[in-house]
Amino acid sequence: MDEPHPTPAAAAGAAVALTGLRRSYGEIRAVDGVDLTIAPGEVVALLGPNGAGKSTTVDLLLGLSRPDAGGVRLFGRTPREAVQEGLVGAMLQSGGFPEELTAGEAVRLVAALQRRAMPPAEALRRAGVADIAGQRLGRMSGGQRQRVRFAAALVTDPDLLVLDEPTVAMDVRARREFWAAMRDYAGGGRTVLFATHYLAEAEEFADRVVLMRAGRIVADGSVAAVRSLAAGRVVALSLPGADPWALGALPGVADVRVDGDRVRLTCTDSDAALRALLHVHPTAHDIEVTAHGLEDAFVALTASEED
Repeated sequence: MDEPHPTPAAAAGAAVALTGLRRSYGEIRAVDGVDLTIAPGEVVALLGPNGAGKSTTVDLLLGLSRPDAGGVRLFGRTPREAVQEGLVGAMLQSGGFPEELTAGEAVRLVAALQRRAMPPAEALRRAGVADIAGQRLGRMSGGQRQRVRFAAALVTDPDLLVLDEPTVAMDVRARREFWAAMRDYAGGGRTVLFATHYLAEAEEFADRVVLMRAGRIVADGSVAAVRSLAAGRVVALSLPGADPWALGALPGVADVRVDGDRVRLTCTDSDAALRALLHVHPTAHDIEVTAHGLEDAFVALTASEED
């Protein structure tokens, strides 16, 4: 479902207001009529498969690329004005600092270019890299470099923080620490927009999910609202020696996954599936019936593009 154009009143008070945004590369429409309004203080996850237009949308939002049509306003300003005033901080996949710089030097360099900035030591601490501030970037792991980029985005003390795949190359512990720092930062009423492939991050951290496909917004709402767009329910149960083919033939069952004794049935009609299942397999136990997760909604809403 496409979003309606933002009203003038909504756009005027918005942290982000994208209206009719379009950007093509030759015959490819990377962004195809995106309308999006983000209120101050919202934490929004931008999701979609590869080629959905997420990174292009982020580039247009930050003024790194010019749209073929449509407009961008950040706190009522153009992207350039908002960046120059220090209202926006960004952590992108591309670009970076010279490898001979230390983490501390990189963050201090960014701070020196700002009209306002938090103390570089504070940004390094928040990003969890204060202990490696004297280490050269060229000797760091990919995850450590990502966190230095995070510190460089934080040091501007922005009202809007834009993150494009921020936890790529981070291990599980680093990702947890990163999101703990993000929660602390966003808790002060800051606006955060992040694009990610890790759906669990969006499900846990975002107030709102915007799902893109083929350059368009196909879903926009709370995590619960987007999850509800995937019709049906999931039935999970324990059944030793389960036959996936036989289970798949039960009425109301659309998909079957078997992992050891544990079975997961994606159902269009969970009531019919359960009745038939218990008739054939009365020993089935530990049965759980749940709504679809965000991953199920993601697959359902993007299947036509990937097909």
